[in-house]
Amino acid sequence: MSATKQQIMTMLEQEVKGLTSYLDSDDYSNACDDASRETSFSFPVSDGFQVYWVKTRAKRHLFFYLMTESAHKFKYEQINLQHRFDHYRNIIDYMDKQFKEVQEEFAFEFAGVEAINLLGTKIDAGFSYAPQTGRNTTYHEDNITILTPTEND
Repeated sequence: MSATKQQIMTMLEQEVKGLTSYLDSDDYSNACDDASRETSFSFPVSDGFQVYWVKTRAKRHLFFYLMTESAHKFKYEQINLQHRFDHYRNIIDYMDKQFKEVQEEFAFEFAGVEAINLLGTKIDAGFSYAPQTGRNTTYHEDNITILTPTEND
């Protein structure tokens, strides 16, 4: 499943429902751009994992926009506005925590590489000698360092 920026914006409008009256189309576009920069996924996003996380992070940015807009209305005496502000902050904190956890768990997805490539380069011990003769076999063809490991190396 792949999705363009416009498709993600449409999904966001469907998901935030009643909040759309507080948001402009520029907000959706900016949220998608922010999510793209944050996740390093470019549009069109190519698979379900990328679609989900670009959409989730864009939604988080929309909540941040709403919280920022609500901040100027914040007054101590008006408890309902205080609660609205606190609810947005709680949602954003939860979404940030969730994103940090998934970045750690699926680092290879965000890096755009296969998991095997995250292990780095194989480094051999150094010198090699034939067990019975003691001859130096360090530069023998069988001892060449593999610079592009596979799952079987």
